[in-house]
Amino acid sequence: MGKTKADRRAKIKNRIRSKVQGTSDIPRLCVYRSNKGIYVQVIDDTKGNTILAASSKGIDKGTKTEIAKEVGKAIAEKATANGIERVKFDRNGYLYHGRIKNLAEGAREGGLKF
Repeated sequence: MGKTKADRRAKIKNRIRSKVQGTSDIPRLCVYRSNKGIYVQVIDDTKGNTILAASSKGIDKGTKTEIAKEVGKAIAEKATANGIERVKFDRNGYLYHGRIKNLAEGAREGGLKF
């Protein structure tokens, strides 16, 4: 492993997932980033359920980083409405930079703590 970008990301993802587990009290905030959009889920790993989800679908204004910040605010709003205040951030093998960082900042601005 470690020869291509996908192999490198898979290796980092496995390392992160061995340490980050979501519970019903503190679920896991998992991020997926594609070239066109960004998607985020709040997951309870003990039950194997996705509690909440948000994506960049339908948000057209701004750059990709600005849209990521809006998605972070949207998931934080949904989470606080469902009584979730704390989460564990799972960057899913991506570098904490750019869109991932802006999503995290938007979620923090929205009221989530991690």
